[in-house]
Amino acid sequence: MKKILLITAYWLVSILVMATVLSSLGYRFSEAIFLGTLFLPGALAAKFFLRKVDREDRKSRIKDTVFIVLGILVGEIFLFMLAHRYIMDLRAGFSLPANLMPDIPAILTNPVFIAFILTTLAVGSHFFETWLDRRHPGQPAPIKFTSDRKPVSLSLDEILYVESNDDVTTVVATEGRRYRNYTSISQWESNLSPRFIRIHRAYLVNRTAVTGVDVDLLYVGDTQLPISRKYKDAVADWR
Repeated sequence: MKKILLITAYWLVSILVMATVLSSLGYRFSEAIFLGTLFLPGALAAKFFLRKVDREDRKSRIKDTVFIVLGILVGEIFLFMLAHRYIMDLRAGFSLPANLMPDIPAILTNPVFIAFILTTLAVGSHFFETWLDRRHPGQPAPIKFTSDRKPVSLSLDEILYVESNDDVTTVVATEGRRYRNYTSISQWESNLSPRFIRIHRAYLVNRTAVTGVDVDLLYVGDTQLPISRKYKDAVADWR
């Protein structure tokens, strides 16, 4: 509960900071707060969708990232244009001097400015939440996914490692349980970090399940998993 309150406080402070900036453009502070909240959908969408981008396929990663960013920017600009029009109509309805600012400020339709603000909010939120997780560790939520058309829910402690084989991934859990899934291993890595460590393009391992490490091998119980050259330094640093 405390973490939820602190995260909520982060976004409220962010809105107030944005409102202060926007009020310098000629908006009243109440109007600026309203406009400031419109940055939140874009920032949250960026956090959510960019995590889903496949990190393994470089071409797909670039293409998907470009489409996501363009979609968010177009959506944000459209929201600001609608909001500005709504504010001007309200001013006219209350017989307030709308003619002081008849057109939307150019900065609110500038994609570079909007991208900068959204990036700042999303990155700041990521680091703040990571800091909170370290400062106030709690019981993580179970991981939910579908395997062979059946819903599965596992705690992080139950998942030993994730194995990728072409388009199919296998979640290997305690008691010899294995679950087939079609989520890419890079997306599993995004969902399970930082509790899990990548040791190979085909293997993502629960750090707490590791029972030994050799030069080129990592052990999970009696199971040997290869450590590829690309991830050797990460494994060495973790040890």
